[in-house]
Amino acid sequence: MSVKKDLFQMIQTFNTIIIHRHKRPDPDAIASQCGLKEILKASFPQKNIYAVGSSNDGLKFLARMDEVNDPLYQEALVIVVDTANIERISDERFKNGKKLIKIDHHPNDEIYGDLLWVDQAVSSTSELIVHFYLAFKDKLIMTTEAARLLYAGIVGDTGRFLYPATTAKTLEIAAFLLKFAFNASAISQELLTISMKVAKLSGYVYQNINVDENGAAYILLSSEILQRYDVAEFETSSIVTLPGMINEVLSWVIFVEKTKGGFRARLRSKGPVINKIAKRYNGGGHLLASGANAKNHKEIKKIYREIQDATKKWRNKK
Repeated sequence: MSVKKDLFQMIQTFNTIIIHRHKRPDPDAIASQCGLKEILKASFPQKNIYAVGSSNDGLKFLARMDEVNDPLYQEALVIVVDTANIERISDERFKNGKKLIKIDHHPNDEIYGDLLWVDQAVSSTSELIVHFYLAFKDKLIMTTEAARLLYAGIVGDTGRFLYPATTAKTLEIAAFLLKFAFNASAISQELLTISMKVAKLSGYVYQNINVDENGAAYILLSSEILQRYDVAEFETSSIVTLPGMINEVLSWVIFVEKTKGGFRARLRSKGPVINKIAKRYNGGGHLLASGANAKNHKEIKKIYREIQDATKKWRNKK
């Protein structure tokens, strides 16, 4: 309770609060960021509260970012949500605030900020924000918009309650949020819906994925393939979970060529731990869901080889 109490006291102290999250945001990043913003706006209407960062066209149905002038940071409390590493924080002005708070549910690989609240046991940072609200529900206001956002973040990071991080408490919190008058079905539909071009790229993934005898899989989406299907790099996030639907696949990595060179590597697993691999290649994340970067085809082969080794060892232990 003490860290939540310290967080609440710092929020009370500042008149300007600017909330950041990570680059290339997923639903939980935007939802926890903007859900917290909505709660604080309703609870402290006299304060100036903003959410900033690069946009994600596919998630505009959740929220849009604010425009903030540089001088506002001078006396501001900056809160960074859902971001384990400083390098991944969207908008470098987070360094310009008077105080910095980190709220996250990823492994605490990089300690930063004047106050840290990191809890890997929860499903999502959105769930953490609800925990914060519940701890001070006599002083904070949960709005319908905040509930909509936070529910979307939980749904997104739990894979619609399919992933192991989903606990009884997660479901209790989801049930609490569903008491508010937002359209939960519409959120699920928005998160599931893909464009025709991404659907066609999904077909390419299923037809061309490589799977070894132990269930380690990979697919490479080159710039040529992306151009063929007219799919932007950021749109490939919709296909990350596809290999997991194949019974024979235990772990997988999707390599996506970046416009500025190199390859983004999205690693996922049904059991073998893969975040240690990601850390060795300028990345990190959860035990079973991480991101990394490959400089070239040689590193692509090295990453996949490490995933193969980890998967083989995991199978042999069972």
